[in-house]
Amino acid sequence: MSKRVYVAMSGDVIHHGQINVIKKAAQLGEVTIGLHTDAVIASYWRVPILSYQERFEIVSNIKGVLEVIPQEELDQVPNLRKLRPDYVVHSNDWVSGPFKNLREKVVEALKEWGGQLVEIDRTKGVSLDRLTELSDNLKVTTDVRRASLRKLLQIKGKIRVMEAHNGLTGIIVEKTKQFDEETGYYRQFDAMWLSSLCDSTTKGKPDIEVVDNTSRMNTLNEMLEVTTKPIIVDGDTGGITEHFVYTVRSLERIGVSAIIIEDKIGLKKNSLFGTEAMQQQDEIEHFCEKIAAGKKAQVSNDFMIIARIESLILSQGMEDALNRARHYIEAGADGIMIHSIDKTGQEIFEFAKRYQDFPNRVPLVIVPTAYDAVYETALFDAGVNVIIYANQLLRAGYKAMQDTAMEILKCGRGYEADHNCISIKEVINLIEVEN
Repeated sequence: MSKRVYVAMSGDVIHHGQINVIKKAAQLGEVTIGLHTDAVIASYWRVPILSYQERFEIVSNIKGVLEVIPQEELDQVPNLRKLRPDYVVHSNDWVSGPFKNLREKVVEALKEWGGQLVEIDRTKGVSLDRLTELSDNLKVTTDVRRASLRKLLQIKGKIRVMEAHNGLTGIIVEKTKQFDEETGYYRQFDAMWLSSLCDSTTKGKPDIEVVDNTSRMNTLNEMLEVTTKPIIVDGDTGGITEHFVYTVRSLERIGVSAIIIEDKIGLKKNSLFGTEAMQQQDEIEHFCEKIAAGKKAQVSNDFMIIARIESLILSQGMEDALNRARHYIEAGADGIMIHSIDKTGQEIFEFAKRYQDFPNRVPLVIVPTAYDAVYETALFDAGVNVIIYANQLLRAGYKAMQDTAMEILKCGRGYEADHNCISIKEVINLIEVEN
């Protein structure tokens, strides 16, 4: 009787290292591939280039593979306990590093039925970083990038977004990640947010829609050139409807995934001021017309228009907010952003609870600047789909630069300010030179 062999893999970028593993596995017996689902790949890497079904077809036709089954967790143990294979084959690149705990779980599970872990030397030149580089080169096309936010929402359902306001902060959002040993997943930002507040502040101008679209497009192009993750743009009120349709077309054309527009009219005032600043909410019918016009102007189905509701900010009440959400969805909004300055987050939790009953629910978006003590896990569990950290990088950067400038003035030299700074060598190496 042939031995049963289990190999887990993503199959999104097939390389010679994976083929070597499969060859070794086939020498030991009949090979079953545990193919990572789209959600699993997105949890530790990126949105897969190929869908699960496409990857299934490719991997099923590799010589030596008997069957392919879905692996719905990064942890192999659930599948192993179902199949009870004689061997698990893997490269030895997980003996140390972030996936070490996953290896230990496999070893312990195999002891239950006397299975064996067979490890082969990692193929030189192949690593997750290298695959990420190859993936990036494939993913930066305008069409693929524009569609990536919708794809992320379909695959993961819960995504976190970080503010970026230039190429450098875009790279920070792109590359920052933390491995969670408990779950075996990387925590990372799924997308980036270009806010009008941060974009105008970095240019030394007030947040009153004074920065024109041409200038904002220049900022976007800086970010698009050096990053690959989806971008969501803060569109303020969207301007008059006749102008908004051109904004939609321009953003869609360059590869932006979504725009968020707020239901206010008149001179823009930042919502965090609440009723302290004179702010006027738009009529429901008029804002719906703007949403509908924007959707009609789209060329593809990928671009998203997200409607931001200011009712809770302007003390119009929960019922008004929910009523507006219903109308905006009917008008074609691809998502609803509910804004609140309630530091407890209770307004958001109430809205999210009642929003769950909507028959035609679209993704729910929040910006927890005011209620930043609330953990994102609680917000996701309440039904939120997108959490945007809207201005933290700008605020942190300003403080660090101000402190450094003050330290130099105070001491009359740069030595005392060095603890705030990375080294010159790190600055030079910060941005990799493409060969």
